[in-house]
Amino acid sequence: MLTFANPTDLILEIPNTTRQQAILPNKSFSNSYSRYQAYINELCLSAVLQWLQEDLTPQAKIWPNTTALSSFWEFVNGTAVIVDSKKLILVPQDTIDLSEFRVPQEWVDIPNWVGDYYLAVQVEPEDGYVKIWGYCTHAQLKTKGSYDAGERTYSLDASDIIPDINVLTLTLQLCPNETTHTAITPLPHLPQTQAQNLITRLANPEIITPRLAIPFPLWGALIENGGWRKSLYQKRLGLPEQWSILQWLETGISEIAENIGWGKLNLEMGAASARSVTETQPQQTLFRQLEIAGQLYELLVIPQTEETWRFELRNLTIAATIPGGFKLRLLTEDLQPFPDNEAVATTAVQSIFVDVALEPGEGIVWEIEPLPENYDREILRF
Repeated sequence: MLTFANPTDLILEIPNTTRQQAILPNKSFSNSYSRYQAYINELCLSAVLQWLQEDLTPQAKIWPNTTALSSFWEFVNGTAVIVDSKKLILVPQDTIDLSEFRVPQEWVDIPNWVGDYYLAVQVEPEDGYVKIWGYCTHAQLKTKGSYDAGERTYSLDASDIIPDINVLTLTLQLCPNETTHTAITPLPHLPQTQAQNLITRLANPEIITPRLAIPFPLWGALIENGGWRKSLYQKRLGLPEQWSILQWLETGISEIAENIGWGKLNLEMGAASARSVTETQPQQTLFRQLEIAGQLYELLVIPQTEETWRFELRNLTIAATIPGGFKLRLLTEDLQPFPDNEAVATTAVQSIFVDVALEPGEGIVWEIEPLPENYDREILRF
């Protein structure tokens, strides 16, 4: 921590390793605008997250997970961090004008993106520090903020935000149940065909700011779906399909999927993971390790026939069970249920599973309750 410029300013040093890595050529973004947006956010995140972990709680973590950051920064300024049960939205700027605090609409009006507290962070890349100069709640942005329809931002005058970050740290520690949210308008259901058409249209990297290219209700509904957000991001980079199950089985897991924990195993070689699998099933299966409520579990995707697949959840600890109340649910690509799409552990059991018949090219989304750590929706393509 550096010297304070004003009594209420919190000035944090950007770690040297982050400064060096952030200036390297980055091919993870489709244009220079997104690359610079990611650069500023990475500097902001590294300094603020280190402070949160050292001064508030070591459990402070990125939401939804580190590997998802690029697919957010390609489109929107800001990063979410979870501190205990609260979501903090870090909104960096590199200008010296601190007369107002501007927050992209996505962080305010997309239901599962909404934060509790929004931190105004000035980033000084050349001088190697960031300054947290104030914060506000979601309710303050919605009730007192001015909405700019052109830029799709909410803004608060500097006089309307709380300048002393010590107030926030005390609030987080002493008033964890403080009401921070206010009601927002639900986003519309986006049919799968319409979503795919939007992804095809917005995948053109010449559209520098896709967030402004279509009406916000459509945009919000599109990127709230983690699978669609990642698909749009990958298509803007010109990447081939990253979530094809058949391709994973034939040629190996894509690097993107491997980075978040997907793997492939041979059932004969992986005896511990193969228990209860019948001999008639193919040798190859896919798995993903998950942490749920402090324990490790394994989600298996097992081919049954050419059209039928089994999604199965097991506890990774030998002889351990899945507690009663756990749910494994499958949804269509546009998050709709279908008959027999859910398995529930009514008591402690060895495993729960859902069998599903899928057409070639069909996408499926898996969900588990309680929610796994770092969960971000995926569309697995069959």
